Formats: sequence, structure tokens, C-alpha cells
Amino acid sequence: MSAVYINSAACISVQDTLNENFSQNLKPENSVQILKAIEPNYKEFIPPAASRRMSKTVKMSTVASQYALKEAGIEKPDAIIVGTGMGCSQDSEKFLKNVLENNEEFLTPTYFIQSTHNTVSGQIALGLQCHGYNFTYVNTSSSLEFSMLDAKLQILDGEAEAVLVGSTDEQTDRTMELYKLNNTIKKEENFPVDYLNSTTDGVIWGEGSSFFVLGKEKAESSYAQLKNIQIINKLELDETQQFINDFLAKTQLTTQDIDAVILGFSGDVKSDVYYQKAMDLFSNSALLYYKNLSGEFNTASGFSTFMACHILKNQEIPEVMMINDLKKKEIKNILLYNHLGGNDHSLVLLEKA
Repeated sequence: MSAVYINSAACISVQDTLNENFSQNLKPENSVQILKAIEPNYKEFIPPAASRRMSKTVKMSTVASQYALKEAGIEKPDAIIVGTGMGCSQDSEKFLKNVLENNEEFLTPTYFIQSTHNTVSGQIALGLQCHGYNFTYVNTSSSLEFSMLDAKLQILDGEAEAVLVGSTDEQTDRTMELYKLNNTIKKEENFPVDYLNSTTDGVIWGEGSSFFVLGKEKAESSYAQLKNIQIINKLELDETQQFINDFLAKTQLTTQDIDAVILGFSGDVKSDVYYQKAMDLFSNSALLYYKNLSGEFNTASGFSTFMACHILKNQEIPEVMMINDLKKKEIKNILLYNHLGGNDHSLVLLEKA
């Protein structure tokens, strides 16, 4: 089977990840219910008239995709694939608010047109005048993984040589209020959050947009080789270790071959037990976590994939991500394990390019 490489990685998140030296300025957060993304000056990337009509997630994605394409040295990809959990939820809320306030009469269609989940991939394609394969995956926390799997198949089948793959999610006031009511978001009395040893329900909610260019040719800018992906909707706790072992066996690897494992500890006592179970397998690996930096959201794994790419390229692990103090001389294989609230488990295996 041919290789598929990640040739660029760009990320807008609650950290200053567009900055070249972002890894030196990573600030963990454990005492705020909702984390906002650090947004760039959109005027530098998007004409103001167009920007005014775009929701936050479209703007973040437009800029992140521009960074990713520039780094890969590509003007127009053969395909655009985007994963999102909530889509353009700001415009969805505006449309529904209009429906209620105007008694379902005299509604402007703009918010409705822009509220669909595939608005992001469509807007990027319009901007690039890209008429190739354009697809959006909406699979809660495994949306990015489905997108990458599709991109990999497109490349291996000879349908595309360079694919722009992204993940994006934004926050909205009403949804955040509902998340607080149903205890998805951690209560203020449970702060500060101990991500690794939490005894309470709920998470700190974040947002962000991550974009990557996948290609069949290794380039100077290549970060990693995308070795394998596996996704499962439901997993019993006692099946976790078997799930991981079977996945690694498909690439003729064992847990001893994994140099670093990035786990999605979110501070939610109910669902973090899966990561505890997975940790027991990797006594010889550097164990890392990242949601103390990004917050939890549907496509938070975009942030962990971005961090994994930089760890493989720079051969350095930021201290704020470390669970144990094991350091490898060379980091060759990184395993990423993520889920959201105990559902939609995904494993991604990256190898140094």
C-alpha cells in the first residue's frame, strides 16, 4: 500500500498556534468554563465585505486553510474534505431566532443558507475556484478522522494527489447555555480542573479550526506519514485495550513500538476512564494529554493531530502535555486516541516522515 503524507498543518485554537513559536507559549487552562479561540486579523486574509457575511467557523477555516495550502506550496487542491461536529451553529441560531421573532414570516434566507454544515468546505472551494471533490463529514468527535480516512482513500485510489483536510467547530451562546444546564460543561464550584485525576462530571469547552494537506508524495514540508485510522462508535470499557492492540497489529506493531501516546483527557470523570485503561498498555511510551490546552469540543482531535505533527517534526514534546516523564531519544511513532463523552472512539497512527 502506498504511503500518505501530511505535508502541512495549520491551526487556529485557544492557543496562539498561528505563531511560529507557539510551542514556547502554551498556556494550560483549568479555571474557565468556556475557552475562546485566538483569532487572527481577518482583514489580512478576507475582504471585509465578505468577512461580514461569514460566521466565525467559516472565517477561522478560511484562514487556517490558506496557511496549510501555502505551507504545502499548493494553490489549488484536488479535493477539499472538512469534518465538523456542530457546523455553522452561529448562523443556525440566528435563523431559528428569526423564525421565532417573526412568527415564521418574512424571513431572510441568508442565515439559513449559511447555517448548513457544508458551508465551510463550500466557501473554501469558492475562494480557491476549486471544482474538485468536496465533502463534509458530521460525525461528532470522529469527524476529522472520517475526513482523513476519505482523503487517504482518494489518494490511494489515484483520485487525488493533494487533498485539503480540515476540522472546525465554533461556540454559540445558546448552545453553551444548554451545555451548562445538562452538565456537559463543568460547574464553577468544581474548578480548578485536575484533568488527569478528576472526580467530577463535565468539561471545559473550547473551539478551533485545524487544516492539513495530505499528499502521496513526501515533500520537504512533510510532518508525518498517516499510517492508519480506526473508528468505532461504541466501546465497552473492558474492550479498550483489545481495541488498541488489534489496531496496532494491523500495522505489524505492538505497544512497545509506540514512542508517544496522545490521550484526550478532558476532566470528565465518567469518560476519562477509557484513557486510564489505555494508559496501562504503554509502560514504555511518553504519555501526553492536550485538552488542558485546547478545551473539549467535537473536533478537538484536530488540535492533537496538529501537535503530533509538530512533535514528530521537531522531535520535542512540550512540558505542559506530559503525563509521565519518560523521554525517548527519537520519536518515530505517535498514537492518538480520542472520544467525546465515551462515544465515537478513534485511533490514529502517525509515523515520522
